[in-house]
Amino acid sequence: MAHRKVNVDQYADEDIFVDENQTAQGSTAVSAQTEADVDARAGEVRNYLSRGDTPAAVIKALENPPAGREVTAVKDKNTATVMSALAAARSTDILAIVKSLDSKQTDVLMKYIYRGMASPELYNAAVLLAWHEKTVEVAGLGSIVRVLTDRRTV
Repeated sequence: MAHRKVNVDQYADEDIFVDENQTAQGSTAVSAQTEADVDARAGEVRNYLSRGDTPAAVIKALENPPAGREVTAVKDKNTATVMSALAAARSTDILAIVKSLDSKQTDVLMKYIYRGMASPELYNAAVLLAWHEKTVEVAGLGSIVRVLTDRRTV
């Protein structure tokens, strides 16, 4: 076996430490600042919704989601904010809103859709299925694969 001179076992990427507190924008420490950011974002989303600007509300709700194991309460608050923005959209506007998102925002949206589907007693499954249909139509199946394989949950 002279052709094998490299020890491939040293490159096992399963042993690499993965920080659970990583978001798409950088790390978020479990702190009052993270909760304050989520509360401020929820206020801005409510403001957009009261003015009838649903696309801006959805985009704002998807901004910098908290991630990690220790921030479950904050993640639940942010999920409620995203779901309120999604539920406020008319079914005829969903496609235009999804088309206005970039690929990272689309992936975050898909994560929240799946998070909402995991709690059917809390969130309207029909609304989430409409969003899922339009998101897959725009982003393709790659978005589903990226969401399901990403270790950072929302």
